[in-house]
Amino acid sequence: MLILVAGPYQSGTDGDPARMRANLDRLEAAAWPIFQAGHVPMIGEWVALPVLRSAGATVHDPLANDVMYPTAQRLLQHCDGVLRLPGESRGADQDVAIARERGIPVWFDVADVPRITPEQSAA
Repeated sequence: MLILVAGPYQSGTDGDPARMRANLDRLEAAAWPIFQAGHVPMIGEWVALPVLRSAGATVHDPLANDVMYPTAQRLLQHCDGVLRLPGESRGADQDVAIARERGIPVWFDVADVPRITPEQSAA
């Protein structure tokens, strides 16, 4: 499965790049356990930030409103699950709402993400 990891990125940082990096590090900490479980992790910022950079913008520019949340919404068209990590985040809450509308499973602990057995991955 392609699993979107959703949680705070900008929330609670007051725009401080070091605090946003720390939030991204927390999101990325879930990548290895998801991969070990037999899935592909995805974080919206992995896509949105390079899109912004290629447009000559940052998360502090008005263009970010047209990129950050819409990226996650587009990714959710391809994701098979959402892992919602703790912390206030309007964007992550939107991701969960979209996933539930589409019948996509949502987990709140990486330990709850189902593991794929070798037999399942060979099928």
